[in-house]
Amino acid sequence: MRLGDLVLKVRSKNAGPFWVTIDIFCDRPEIFGQVRDNLSTRAVAELYQVPEQLLKRFDIEDLRVVKFSIPRPVVQGSAADRDMHGAQYAALLEEYEFD
Repeated sequence: MRLGDLVLKVRSKNAGPFWVTIDIFCDRPEIFGQVRDNLSTRAVAELYQVPEQLLKRFDIEDLRVVKFSIPRPVVQGSAADRDMHGAQYAALLEEYEFD
């Protein structure tokens, strides 16, 4: 099953010029628990091709959100930046095959 089919929403956005944040919103506590317990930090690091030690993870149970912050591959607004707002990062995680 695709992660995007399981959760309410996956959203990504800038977290400053050097970081992107990806939020996974779950509509029910049991879905949050399933995502929290089965989506590994390692898998997300591999998906975005960043070293695991640079990926930041936040499991926010009260909001039913799993949040990841990753360093941007290039500085926001630089000539090589192809996603100024960081919005395209969510699509990759939405397509992730989740068991």
